[in-house]
Amino acid sequence: MNGILARVRELQNELPPKARQIAELVVARPEPFIHMSITEVAEACGVSEGTIVSFCRRVGVRGFQELKIMLARDLIEPVRLIQEDLHRGDDPATVTDHIFAAHAASLQETRRLLSMDALAQAGKLLREARRVEIYGIGSSAPVAQDLSYRLLQLGLAANAIVDSHVQAVSAGMTGPEVATVTVSHSGSTVETVLATRLAQAAGARTIGITRLGKSPLAAHCEVLLYTVANETRYRPEAMSSRVAQLAIIDTLVSCCALTDTERSVEKLQHAARILSEKRY
Repeated sequence: MNGILARVRELQNELPPKARQIAELVVARPEPFIHMSITEVAEACGVSEGTIVSFCRRVGVRGFQELKIMLARDLIEPVRLIQEDLHRGDDPATVTDHIFAAHAASLQETRRLLSMDALAQAGKLLREARRVEIYGIGSSAPVAQDLSYRLLQLGLAANAIVDSHVQAVSAGMTGPEVATVTVSHSGSTVETVLATRLAQAAGARTIGITRLGKSPLAAHCEVLLYTVANETRYRPEAMSSRVAQLAIIDTLVSCCALTDTERSVEKLQHAARILSEKRY
């Protein structure tokens, strides 16, 4: 569907009062709206997150993220959905410069934003946990799996769960001896927010790796490690966010390893010996 901004403007006066407040925000500030999480929109309009979902369906989209994607398509040149700073006819050198600059800026800004206290607390929770569960869906799933593998090499009982049904059941059966890590750049993915909420309710220690800002995920995390991605203004599946997430998990794993250097070195060497048999 094209022309979502025009559609919202057309339907605005026919909507119920609360939905009309959301429509007014979309029409008045469409580009800032793309940057906002569902929690931030709810607070700005004085409505519930459920009302926002209902509004999305009233204007013909399936949910909040799809609304933002369609709105972005109305506002920008289509080629910029590939990468925000690109234009038709850009040569490979220009494309390379823009992509690498976006990733470098994302890493620099994420580093400035990263709280050392939060990082130390997250490392402590992982080290003290009897087991670690890591949740990720979609583009966050490979990051979750990478973190699981890295912790496993340190001898920690870590498991990445990337199926939404298994996430929910497993999270509901955690407890105070379990630490969970949820990877979600948007912080608004229904499946991972549900798993984190269930884990928190079961008494698990919850860690989130997500974008800065209020989001449904943040409300259920004991510790938050924030990422910044520069090219996500118009795209929900940002590569720079994954680069920043990978840098955070690399840092987190290294901090965990250094809390017990001798044991970590022993486990890493043991893992290396095992893997050596997989190579000719």
